[in-house]
Amino acid sequence: MQKQLIECVPNISEGRDLEKINTIANVVETVDGVKLLDIDPGMATNRTVITFVGEPQQVIDAAFLLIKKASELIDMSKHSGEHPRFGATDVCPLVPIAGISLEETAKYAHELGNRVGEELGIPGYFYENAATEEKRKNLANCRSGEYEGLKEKLVNPNWKPDFGPAIFNNTVQKAGAIAISSRDFLVAYNINLNSTSTRRANAIAFDIREAGRVKTENGKITGKKVLDKEGNTVRIPGKLKAVKGIGWYIEEYGIAQISYNLTNISITSVHQAFDETCQAAQKRGLRVTGSELVGLIPLKAMLDAADYFLTKQQRSLGISEAEKIKIAVKSLGLDDLKPFHPQDKIIEYVLAKDQKQKLVDLSVTNFAEETASESVAPGGGSISAYVGALGVSLGTMVANLSAHKRGWDDRWEEFSKWAVKGQTYKNKLLYLVDEDTNSFNKIIEAFRLPKKTVEEQEQRKEAIENATKYATEVPYQIMETAHEAMIIMQTMMKEGIPSSLSDAGVGVLCAKTAVTGAYFNVRINAKDLKDRAFADEIIAKAENLYQSAIAKESEAISYINSKM
Repeated sequence: MQKQLIECVPNISEGRDLEKINTIANVVETVDGVKLLDIDPGMATNRTVITFVGEPQQVIDAAFLLIKKASELIDMSKHSGEHPRFGATDVCPLVPIAGISLEETAKYAHELGNRVGEELGIPGYFYENAATEEKRKNLANCRSGEYEGLKEKLVNPNWKPDFGPAIFNNTVQKAGAIAISSRDFLVAYNINLNSTSTRRANAIAFDIREAGRVKTENGKITGKKVLDKEGNTVRIPGKLKAVKGIGWYIEEYGIAQISYNLTNISITSVHQAFDETCQAAQKRGLRVTGSELVGLIPLKAMLDAADYFLTKQQRSLGISEAEKIKIAVKSLGLDDLKPFHPQDKIIEYVLAKDQKQKLVDLSVTNFAEETASESVAPGGGSISAYVGALGVSLGTMVANLSAHKRGWDDRWEEFSKWAVKGQTYKNKLLYLVDEDTNSFNKIIEAFRLPKKTVEEQEQRKEAIENATKYATEVPYQIMETAHEAMIIMQTMMKEGIPSSLSDAGVGVLCAKTAVTGAYFNVRINAKDLKDRAFADEIIAKAENLYQSAIAKESEAISYINSKM
């Protein structure tokens, strides 16, 4: 069963006192199983976005401790900043990451809110997917009036808190209120302008955000508002859905920014928001100089941005992940105000920091040394996968070179598709380098199981059989992948840049070696299986792939010799 994971992204009303910020943030890691991912303070906004992740109950416990610590160290009666706010911990959204739905996450939001109200005496509202009524879904409604209007709001029957006291007592005077939610992954994203004008930044925000701007009779801000038949204010919608935005001036950087919340990046992506803002700014005589991510972003969003800008440039999409991240950072200007460190800003990279080092993360020298050591792993299967990855990397290189060849501009998409396919095979083979070693280790673990009783002996036999089956399936996957990859090299030999004929040829030889080496591993592991039907079937399939690879290699060698 997949482990349930949720992310918590509390925003606290302190962005200048680093000692306070770190004291508040670090309390979450006193809860076992919770990982603090990011602390992102803003001086001008006087606000810090904190991100941590873990299993639901642990995250709820950690969030409670953070809210408690913030209420002790932050005095809202003395707070000021550019960002709307009404509490020491202003908002505390819970975001489902894995194995849990928004609806389930909302239940944990309610549990957290009720505990905050009862044990800390802090009032608050549930918003978005945790909202108790329609008008409270929108955070701006819940926070309207901000801290300064909280005293009147709490006693308004229409805005009675969902939890905590409905009175502006001493505790509330210091801690303010809080908004707690369950929501989809939100990207907080600021775009920088070559201007100091908040008014102009707001004008662009109104052009872009879903809510748009209020319609007036003369079309100007100072004009009389247009009302519909029911007396409601008529709005002119903005260009992009699932986008909230305002303009502000950031004294820290001496520029105006448009601050966006992208509430659903599958509807409006980061690169769409950036490009549309660039166009809107240009129409108003301004220029976008770059952008800024507040908190973390999913890897896919960065890779999608890279593909978008590469396509605009008519460049091959089949480049490495690391290169794509560089393209995204430079294209979005994410390093405009300060260095952008992918390992600290991309959620998958942050989560991977504490994981055991993989074989493929070793240097070439260290990988060779590890292979040459007395340890039985990595063995022939892992080496076969690695050789296959090198082979398809050569084919991918030829595709990328061909996509960029002078005079072949009309063929860039053709070669880009081959390069993308090559990257897919390369990544699969690199994964199988470690997975082959992992599968061997599972056999060792199975043999180490206790065997004192009859029941233990049967369980041990079953574990050994299942582990051996998997250790047979992994090299078969290596065979399949390397065999399919040979088609890329064959195509590049015939269609790609002529000067790289030998490179594609070496790629074929490497892929054939991967198929052969993995074929040996399939056979040697399958011979020990008790399930002979499974063994015979996988050996037969492996034999077909092996014979096909031999034929492809022979054809490639003949072709190369005919062109030399």
